[in-house]
Amino acid sequence: MIVDLTLELSEETPIYPGDPRVEVKRWATIEKDGYYMNALFLGEHSGTHVDAPAHFIAYGETIDQVPLEEFIGKGVVVDVSHLQGNIEPGDIKMVEEMVFFYTGGKDIYLSEEGARYLVEKGIKAVGIDNPTIGGFEVHKILLSNEILIFENLANLEKLIGKEFTFFGVPLKIKNGSGSPVRAFALL
Repeated sequence: MIVDLTLELSEETPIYPGDPRVEVKRWATIEKDGYYMNALFLGEHSGTHVDAPAHFIAYGETIDQVPLEEFIGKGVVVDVSHLQGNIEPGDIKMVEEMVFFYTGGKDIYLSEEGARYLVEKGIKAVGIDNPTIGGFEVHKILLSNEILIFENLANLEKLIGKEFTFFGVPLKIKNGSGSPVRAFALL
């Protein structure tokens, strides 16, 4: 079974404050041009996306330099939707190659201590169903340790308590700081 974890890209896609809005413009139609095509305008961190180390780390790997196998791995979803504050080490009950946090859309983010805990555990990626995993320092802690960050994931609640393999492969953007992904889980 496959669970789609990706937000739809459209002009209604939520964005991080200050990021460019997503624009999808009709470029060609079958009736006029004989084929159908849209033109897209969006930031690298639009919709469901992954942050590469270069997003916060000077001279860090850009998205085109990160090996493909880093975007695929065994995952676990931690339900933190009951929390009233940030995600601390004691809230992370399970760890796998990739750890994802289900917030249920609440303003819940990973703390600096939580980020350091995940670094100690040796994970290769972390993700959340919010537009950001946490503040700048949380990004720096994770990305300086080459832990990829997946943000704006959807449908994580469908994976709570389940074993799955996560796929979140980016576009190969030259010198990119990140990329939209089509994320999904294979149960």
